[in-house]
Amino acid sequence: MDDAQLLRYSRHILLDDIGIEGQERLLAGHALIVGAGGLGSPAALYLGSAGVGRITVVDHDTVDVTNLQRQIAHTLARVGQPKTASVREAIAAINPDPVVQTVNERADDALLSRLVADADVVLDCTDNFATRHAINRACVRHRKPLVSGAAIRMDGQVSVYDSREAGQPCYACLFPEDSGVEEVRCATMGVFAPLVGIVGTLQAAEALKLLAGLGSRLVGQLLMVDSRDLAFHQIALQANPTCPVCSAQRG
Repeated sequence: MDDAQLLRYSRHILLDDIGIEGQERLLAGHALIVGAGGLGSPAALYLGSAGVGRITVVDHDTVDVTNLQRQIAHTLARVGQPKTASVREAIAAINPDPVVQTVNERADDALLSRLVADADVVLDCTDNFATRHAINRACVRHRKPLVSGAAIRMDGQVSVYDSREAGQPCYACLFPEDSGVEEVRCATMGVFAPLVGIVGTLQAAEALKLLAGLGSRLVGQLLMVDSRDLAFHQIALQANPTCPVCSAQRG
């Protein structure tokens, strides 16, 4: 780190849990963020401000005025722009250090397999089950830690799935792809604006800890966020011994 970086990241460096070594890991780290909306906005801004060296942002959508109620990386002046470009501009306005790669495409299996293989940590900030399962498959295949977040109405959840750790569940263990769970989206159900900020910020925190070498205590845990009562509940998750995604890899 040069003198400017030592000053910029001084509050991290002062932390015993991070210090210079941890900050250098962040500067050398590569985070993949899939989804540049309500969850991806705060996650990307905190990863960028914290000095994660490489950030890849994937989203096929453009900024719409209805996004601005909660997607804090975007502005009225950038309505109509690709969300990925808007996030890159927002990060650059805070910190010029990160190299931000934008992928303005819909995330499918082929794209995700290529991008996940090159990342150190993956953040699922999407809003549909098909993409979530595709991200999970790629993370299990390449043994990359996955920080998953979701929010709808007044409720949110965060979990970390890390197939590098023996016996840990994957996303499909908890939400099987053939479970027939009804898909709900904030475009039709609504979402409390600060809730996506809470969940996205928690995702950033877990990703930063993983990149800095601290690990995450949310591995194998599901953190439920009730923003109406401001209550947090944590439950332990179990691996599904017959999970079609991760059981073979666990042996």
